Amino acid sequence: MRYLSAQQVARLVTIDPAARPYYRALADGVRALVMDGQIPVRVRMPAERHLAETLGVSRTTVTAAYDLLRERGYLESRRGSGSWTALPDPATTADNPWHDTGDGLIPLHSAAPPAPSALTAAVAEAVEDLPRYAMGNGYDPLGLPALRERIAARYTARGVATRPEQIVVTTGSQFAIHLAMGLLLGPGDPVLVESPTFPHALDAARRRGARIVPVGVSPEGWQPDLVAAGLRQSGARLAYLMPDFHNPIGALMPDPVRAAVAEAARRTDTILLVDETWAELALDDVPATSPAAAFDTDSRVISIGSADKLWWGGLRVGWIRATAALARRLALFRSSVDIASPVLEQLVVARLFDRLEESRAERRRTLRASRDALVSALGRHLPEWTFTVPPGGGALWVRLDRGGATPLAEAATAHGVRLAPGPWFGPEGTLEGCLRLPYTLPPSVLEEAVPRIRAARDGVSAGSARVPDPLVAMV
Repeated sequence: MRYLSAQQVARLVTIDPAARPYYRALADGVRALVMDGQIPVRVRMPAERHLAETLGVSRTTVTAAYDLLRERGYLESRRGSGSWTALPDPATTADNPWHDTGDGLIPLHSAAPPAPSALTAAVAEAVEDLPRYAMGNGYDPLGLPALRERIAARYTARGVATRPEQIVVTTGSQFAIHLAMGLLLGPGDPVLVESPTFPHALDAARRRGARIVPVGVSPEGWQPDLVAAGLRQSGARLAYLMPDFHNPIGALMPDPVRAAVAEAARRTDTILLVDETWAELALDDVPATSPAAAFDTDSRVISIGSADKLWWGGLRVGWIRATAALARRLALFRSSVDIASPVLEQLVVARLFDRLEESRAERRRTLRASRDALVSALGRHLPEWTFTVPPGGGALWVRLDRGGATPLAEAATAHGVRLAPGPWFGPEGTLEGCLRLPYTLPPSVLEEAVPRIRAARDGVSAGSARVPDPLVAMV
């Protein structure tokens, strides 16, 4: 299909006659049809005048709806040639989910826990340490030796012998992803990613102009033959994977699958960029797993870690484990963007490493309580929704019984809740039938949020939800 007539659009779009403003309802209706696949992408829409005549509204109304769709990224136009449906780039549109409006809504779009109790003491000790570092210039592109030593020691304790010179400290895990992809990917290079996956990894690949190759992963886990086929058929130069309590699904990759994926990457000469941000956050008793780098026989696994989830995202400290030679290349490459990470925050994380087991126990206790509260509340208020309870991590990946996650997320803002709809995590804007619900907030907050989500769902089903566009920040 290359063209939709005004009559066809009018038949497809269902709008409540009482909806106000009408232009927003029209834009919402068209966007929902694009996200559901009922209106394909790259189909030419009818002229504004023809659609206005068919709908019996003013041309100004349709013009405003088209303007809103363009602003959101669901419509592209060229003077003299018309307008085509599109899918938005989440990094550049008004639907961008990565901004925080500070509007006081319950932030269920963000899987970020608050700081642990150990933070206060760690900060005090880091402040005491700081004066002796102030003698230097404060710039260390590889990271402070004291922190790199602790990170390397943790990898060694987990079963992968690591030297400090193999570690690069970064300004958070998101920057680590951008740094690795920026160095290793070029325009047009194929990069294999899981579907669903961490949205910021998709952003990083798109910014490099890479060709994204998705491979499905489910709550039941990975199919190594599908991963191997994806690597082989695409010729992927790099693969971005999250084997440890996958975000958003929560699955944990068993060691035999890790070994099979590493072997497949060896055969296809693919670099594995492995995100271990959630690796320390097992909530249940699970089979012991080794870091992906333990199965690396020829230095093709690059590991990414972070203080964000185990400790606190406000510290903005992450790291990369690679060969010593690649670590030096990464440190040199970062200099054009970010010379080094802040000294005080690195000292804080170094002190938190001294309290690792204490922090893991606290996170396990609080996240398990929140997970159980969320599961229970969903069972009471939304029993039609289905999900697999993950053994770790920070979120449920929920399949809706009806409707789409995007209109639900929009409606939920009117009920005081921010949500992360499935398309945020899909390489091609798919996964409209899914929703990520984090359990990083206290149980009482989650128990308050779920009835609001139910009310929003009921409102969407009744066709009554008309709410502002979301502009939020998500991790």
